[in-house]
Amino acid sequence: MNEFISQGSLIVFLLSFVFSIIIGNILVPFLTKKKVDQTEREIMESHVKKNGTPTMGGFIFLIPVIVFGIILSFQNSRLIPVMIGIISFAIIGFIDDFLKVVKKKSDGLRTWQKLLLQIVAATILLLYIIYFSDISLQIRVPFLPGLIDIGWIAIPLYYFCVLGTVNGVNLNDGVDAMTSTVTLVVAGFFFVASFITGAATSDLSISVIGALLGFLFFNLHPAKIFMGDTGSLALGGYVAAMAYVMNMPLFIIVVGFIYLLEAVSVILQVSYFKISHGKRIFKMTPIHHHFELSGWSEPKVVGVFAAITFILAVVALYAIR
Repeated sequence: MNEFISQGSLIVFLLSFVFSIIIGNILVPFLTKKKVDQTEREIMESHVKKNGTPTMGGFIFLIPVIVFGIILSFQNSRLIPVMIGIISFAIIGFIDDFLKVVKKKSDGLRTWQKLLLQIVAATILLLYIIYFSDISLQIRVPFLPGLIDIGWIAIPLYYFCVLGTVNGVNLNDGVDAMTSTVTLVVAGFFFVASFITGAATSDLSISVIGALLGFLFFNLHPAKIFMGDTGSLALGGYVAAMAYVMNMPLFIIVVGFIYLLEAVSVILQVSYFKISHGKRIFKMTPIHHHFELSGWSEPKVVGVFAAITFILAVVALYAIR
């Protein structure tokens, strides 16, 4: 139990928290003054009111996480793949945000461009794991003991999990404090799971927790700033890479169920719309918008989704063998 409250972890947590608040107090007025915002296109009055809110706020939590992550990586090489995941996907998100808010290209990167860059980033991460680390592609299966070697299936599973997670987290970012709150819980899962599995990755997760808590000061409803793709893709990279460092990609299905739900809702909506020639399953997707249009307030949507994630995180912890 003492390891959970070690002095080192507390220092990393507190510094990440404080630095994110300091950065936020500098960045929010700066981006507001520079009008680094994007137009909300959702057909909801509550979202139209968000026009003018600055974006690219992901830097508020990314800067302390990257700084501490790099420092910690010198002491623990198993954190290097996670840093590769965070930084590489953050770069993709930054390019997308830059095109939207600076170049005024409303859609940012085209879908195929974003997917191609994500495949490149995922491949770089995979090559590092295979050739430059002691991390295997063996996986833990919930409720089953030990690691399982799934052979060649590990490669397609890897791309499915990484790309699916990154885009699921990205789709989850559409309501004030949604992605920051849900991912805060997921980071908490990884923090505790690190001790259960002996993965020794807890300090990076505690940095993510502290930095996201600081970010919430600016992102709670009504948000003063949005994280943008810079933040959401970086968080997706963190979740996917951390899961692989801990041999736990299948656990994303449990603890990251909300990410999966968001992605599946979009796939179902688009597919059914094409098949039925214009009919819809949901009022709007990703599915958090469906609940908004059904009368739920943004804080209620966030609260329910975070509560579901917390319950599933407890289940996932119990499922570690």
